[in-house]
Amino acid sequence: MSHVSVTPAAPSTAGALRRRAPLLVGIVLVVLMAVLPLLNISIPGVLPTPTYMPGSLALLSLCMVFAALALSYNMLLGTAGMLSFGHALAFGGGAYLLGIVLKFLEVPLLPATLIALLGGLVIALLTGSIANRVGGIPFAMVTLAFAQAGSVLVRRNSQITGGEEGLSLATAQVPSWLVGVVNTRNIYWLILAVLVIVYLVALWVDKSRLGHIARATRENDQRVRVLGLHPYTAKLAIFVIAAVLASIVGMAYFLLQSGTVPRAVSADLTITVLVMVVLGGVGFRWGAIAGGFIYTLLDQRLTVLAGSEAIQSLPAFLKVPLSQPLFLLGAMFILVVMFLPGGIAGTLDKVWGRRRHRTIGQNVGLAALDRTEFADPTDPGDSLKK
Repeated sequence: MSHVSVTPAAPSTAGALRRRAPLLVGIVLVVLMAVLPLLNISIPGVLPTPTYMPGSLALLSLCMVFAALALSYNMLLGTAGMLSFGHALAFGGGAYLLGIVLKFLEVPLLPATLIALLGGLVIALLTGSIANRVGGIPFAMVTLAFAQAGSVLVRRNSQITGGEEGLSLATAQVPSWLVGVVNTRNIYWLILAVLVIVYLVALWVDKSRLGHIARATRENDQRVRVLGLHPYTAKLAIFVIAAVLASIVGMAYFLLQSGTVPRAVSADLTITVLVMVVLGGVGFRWGAIAGGFIYTLLDQRLTVLAGSEAIQSLPAFLKVPLSQPLFLLGAMFILVVMFLPGGIAGTLDKVWGRRRHRTIGQNVGLAALDRTEFADPTDPGDSLKK
C-alpha cells in the first residue's frame, strides 16, 4: 500500500476574521451611536424618550462621558496597577479650568480649551511627580490628599469657582451650535468623538512600549529596574496621559451640563468611577466603557424607579430599601464582586477562552485522527507515528 501524505489545509480566513472582529464590532457600534440621534427608537425603562429627543440624547451623552472617564481610569488601574483616589481632580479640574477661562479671560471656546488643557497638564505633572514617589496604599493616600485639597479650594474660592453653587457656563464665548437644549444632538456627537479619541489613545498606550513597561512594573518593578528600565518614568507617563484625557472628558462634561459642581473634583466621584471599572472588568478597555454605560444608566433610571407609584405602594420593609437607588447599586456591585470577580468583560473573556481552548483541542484531536487514518501500515515510519 502506498503512503498517502496529507498536507495541512491552507489557513482559513476564520483566524483573520477573529483577530479583526473587535475592530469591526467597534466600528459598527460607533456608526450606530453616530446615527442614533437621527432614528426614532424607543427603549422603555432604559431611555426616557425616543432616541432623537434631547432627553435621551442627554442621558446617552452622560453615559459616554463616564464611559470615557472610566476608560482613562482603567489606564491607571488596569495597565499600570495604580489605585488612585484622586482621578476626579483631573476630571473636575478640566471642567473648572474651562469655565474659569471662559468667564474671566473671555476668549473663544477653542483657545479656552487649549489653555485649560495646558493647566490640566501642569496639575497632572505636579501631582503625578509627587504621588509616584511611592506605590501601593501610600500612592492611593497621596492622591486622596490631592483630591481633598482640590475640593477645599473649589468650595472656599466662591468668587472664582462659585463655591457650593458651582460654576456655570459663560455661553457668550461658546458657539451657538453648542448651546441650548435644541443643540443637544451636536453636544452628543462632540462627546462621542471624545470617547473615540480616549479609546484610541488607550489602545495606543496598551500596544506601545510604554504600556508593556507599565504592565511589567505592575507585576515586578524590581525586575524592571534590573533590566535597566525606569518604572517611575513609565508610571508618571501613564498617570499624566490618563489625567489629561480625564481633563478633556471634564471639559465635555462642562459643556453638556452647562456648568459643574464641587463633586466633580471629589474623591467620591473617583470611587464611583472605580466601581464602574470593576463592574466592567479591570484591564479591559471595552469593559470600562460597558461599566460606565451600565452604572450611569442604572444610577439615572433607578432614581426614577424609586419614586414610581409601584415602589411607593409596596410594604414598608420593601419600599424603604427599593426607594434608595444607592442601595440597589451597592447590592448589584456586591453580587458582581461575588459571582463575577473578573467583571463583565473578565467573565465573558474567561468563558470565550474556555470555548476556544475546547475548539482547539477538538481540532487537534481530529488532525491526529486523520494522520492515523491515512497512515500506511507497511511503512515503519508511519507505524512509529501511530
